[in-house]
Order: sequence, then structure tokens, then C-alpha cells
Amino acid sequence: MAKVLMLLPAQDYDPTEAAVPWDALRAAGHEVLFATPDGDAAYADERLVSTGFGLLNPVLMTRKEDLATYQRMLADSAFHQPLAYAQLAGAEYDALLIPGGHQKGVKTLLESPLAQAAVVAAFRQYKPVAAICHGVLLLARSIDPETGKSVLFGRKTTALTKMLELAGWNMTRLWLGDYYRTYPQTVEDEVKAVLASPEDFKPGGPLPLRDRKNLRQLGYAVRDRNYLSARWPGDCHRFAQELLQMLAC
Repeated sequence: MAKVLMLLPAQDYDPTEAAVPWDALRAAGHEVLFATPDGDAAYADERLVSTGFGLLNPVLMTRKEDLATYQRMLADSAFHQPLAYAQLAGAEYDALLIPGGHQKGVKTLLESPLAQAAVVAAFRQYKPVAAICHGVLLLARSIDPETGKSVLFGRKTTALTKMLELAGWNMTRLWLGDYYRTYPQTVEDEVKAVLASPEDFKPGGPLPLRDRKNLRQLGYAVRDRNYLSARWPGDCHRFAQELLQMLAC
């Protein structure tokens, strides 16, 4: 069984993108460890957990079953004993898992040199690495000093697509401002810029559908050797299933 290290920001990650893979890994007998910037327990974006979006809840809010899974993750003793990023270089683990999130607290992960160094080390050691949504930005920004290029250079990947990101922003910007825009540049554009070819970015179908545990085929994920990526919370059950398959190899 594998020891999977989940990298979390100080706060504001997407609860579905963390909890659904956590649940699948634990159910399969794998151990899940956590790491946060200062070694403190990190909690998900409150708007996605409890505040909600009013009339837009059916479109934007976390599903009840995924929130229940998130609450189970919070009860895990490992969740309350995370490593600090400063401990990553000496940590023992077999695979990396990087969920996303768009609220501003996620920048504590995406902009961390220590987290980026851990990603470079994992790719050099050919450990399985799985990232979803904004989590792919951490990889895009992880530059291998031996090549001067992102670890994603020469890989096929997906991430939060421009269509999904701008749709959420346009639906909410009149009352939530830049809540859905973590950075001025979209995730898709930043990721594409570090790839060997823009065609290496795989957006999936034009009308993404939310998957479920019993409808994983509705989700979308891209695997390239030891690397797995997905676009948004609607892909999480498919993403988790393919992560288990990758760990079984």
C-alpha cells in the first residue's frame, strides 16, 4: 500500500478536490498524509463548505455527499497532524496529491518555493503525482534547475479550463468580484505557456458534466506516465479512480 502526501494551502482549497480522492485512497487501504505551510490543520473554502451562492447553489455549491466526505476527512487524525512545508525535503512518501481551489488562500500553496521543490523532487524520482484544477499551477511553476523548464514541459496535461474559470467569474463577479479569479491570467493560459506545445493541454469535452461515484465516466482526467491531472470538482471521482489505477502499477 502507498503512502500518499496531500499538499494543502493554509486555507481555501476546494473540499471536493481534497476529500473525494482522500476517501478513495483510504477505502483502498492507502495511507494519506497532509502537509501545510506551517504544519497547522488547513480548512477548505468556507463559501464552498457553508456560505454558498444563494440561487446559484445548484450550479456552484459543493454537493451534499461530497461535503459529508469532507467532514469525514476532518475527523481523520492525520488531518490534524500535518507536516510543515519545511519538512517536505526529508519526508517519506510514495506519491503526491495536489488539490486546487480558487479563493485567495490557495496562493500559499501555489507560490511556495518549498512546495515547488517537493514537486520537482517527486518528478525526478518518478513518483506518482496527481493534481487537479488550480493544483496544476503548482506543477507549472515548479522549475527543474537541471533543465530550466517546468516539470510539465514535454507532458500532456489538463487543468481548470478557461471556459470553466471565466464562466464562474462571469456568473458571480457583480457581487463577488474576483472570487473566481485567483490571478489575472487564467489557469489554462499559464499552464499552456510552460508546455512543450499548446496542443499538450487537453481541455476535454466542450460541456463538462459532474461525475459521481457510480458515474465516473462523466469525469475527465489526463494521464501521462507517472502524472495525472483533472480539471475541476466535477472530475474528482474519475480522478480518484485513475489515481488508484496509477498506484497499482
